[in-house]
Amino acid sequence: MNNKEKEKFKRILMFIAAFIIVFAFSKSYSFVWNNYYNSDMLDPFWHNGNILMILLYIFVYITFTKSFNGFRIGYSKWTGLLGSQTLAILTTNIISFLQISLIGRGRLSVLPMLVLTILDMIFAAVWSIVFSQIYKKIYPSRRMIIVYGNVNARDLVSKMSNRPDKYKICASISCTENFETIKHQIAKYDAVIISDVPSDLRNKIVKFALEKSIRTYINPKLSDIILRGAEDFHLFDTPLLLNRNNGLSFEQAFIKRFFDILFSFISLAVLSPFLLITAIAIKCYDGGPVFYSQERLTTDGKTFKVHKFRSMIVNAEQDGVARLASQKDDRITPVGRFIRKIRFDELPQLINILKGEMSFVGPRPERPELTEKYCETMPEFRYRLKVKAGLTGYAQVMGKYNTTPYDKLKLDLMYIEHQSLWLDTKIFLMTIKTCFMPDATEGVENSQVNETHRQDVSEKNKITTK
Repeated sequence: MNNKEKEKFKRILMFIAAFIIVFAFSKSYSFVWNNYYNSDMLDPFWHNGNILMILLYIFVYITFTKSFNGFRIGYSKWTGLLGSQTLAILTTNIISFLQISLIGRGRLSVLPMLVLTILDMIFAAVWSIVFSQIYKKIYPSRRMIIVYGNVNARDLVSKMSNRPDKYKICASISCTENFETIKHQIAKYDAVIISDVPSDLRNKIVKFALEKSIRTYINPKLSDIILRGAEDFHLFDTPLLLNRNNGLSFEQAFIKRFFDILFSFISLAVLSPFLLITAIAIKCYDGGPVFYSQERLTTDGKTFKVHKFRSMIVNAEQDGVARLASQKDDRITPVGRFIRKIRFDELPQLINILKGEMSFVGPRPERPELTEKYCETMPEFRYRLKVKAGLTGYAQVMGKYNTTPYDKLKLDLMYIEHQSLWLDTKIFLMTIKTCFMPDATEGVENSQVNETHRQDVSEKNKITTK
């Protein structure tokens, strides 16, 4: 069976893997519920009530697991898969125990649920390893060729090379080559990557790949992202794409603002002890100010003062030059390095959310001087200002701190073109996962500090592959 035929069975493998772990967890929860909780109730549930409890458990587990990408074997390494499963298990079992405590009026022991959680995580570890290995055996890395244009595609190649279990870039070819030569080269491989290729040539490559059933990865242009947010529209018998470009409806915007106020108020109340401890630690370290306020941009270019816990030395930018924090930046204090890692430096922004200057979800607010610098080579960077700035966003959960500004712009535009309350919820849940991924807190590479987007590449920087 060749790779093209195997692709047809991938969804079946995914379904079998998901069914096994859902079935195992539902049976284990059923055992704990029936033997350790329901039997100790003052008024035990009967048949239908027991079924309802198990169905609720399954629903919560599937919802959170899908939000954390915990069923997507092959999408990430087994360690990432296990991390997603662990977060889903912990969240599900905590919610389930709270539910059980309410039903049992707080008189039931947490021990059975604690043991269940440990056993679930052990099973999830075995499940993640086994199915990741099965996936790897059935679906080995694809042999790929990249067709590149003028923009440096080294970053993309580097990222894909970090997953040799999925991608094997064997060759590269410039878009300046003859199209017949390009077709001949593409036909030798399982997949083709198209990066910054002129539209007319890209269309030809896409159609050729479709004809030959060759998998195609396209590094999208900003206009592509905007078009993906369009809806189908028919003018009599003529199909059109309609971009409304008007964001959330009034009702959705109202609901989003309501939850921003509600959750920011609750978060400030619940986290107040941690806020106090963080403030004391910063003050005790060097005696400097606890908070750091800085001018940022939000909707329609309006400026506001964003609040953070100070994580750098006092007068970190005394030279007046705005620059991003680099890896191992000596301006970051030991206390600052810790609170950055656990994201506590961002918590004072809950005040900005409560005031309406920010939202929980949206593009991260950028400094005016850096925005101006980015706009010199990326005029589209101002499109990020079409929506309110956010505490977290699509670029934060899908990228890293050292993701290039151009890629962050693409991710932010993807959010803007597809924004909805459900997408906000998913990004919020994914943020929880991101907090447990150390590589997401990396500073930018030293060579990227103050860099915008590298538009041109000289001949000597053309891609080479082994």
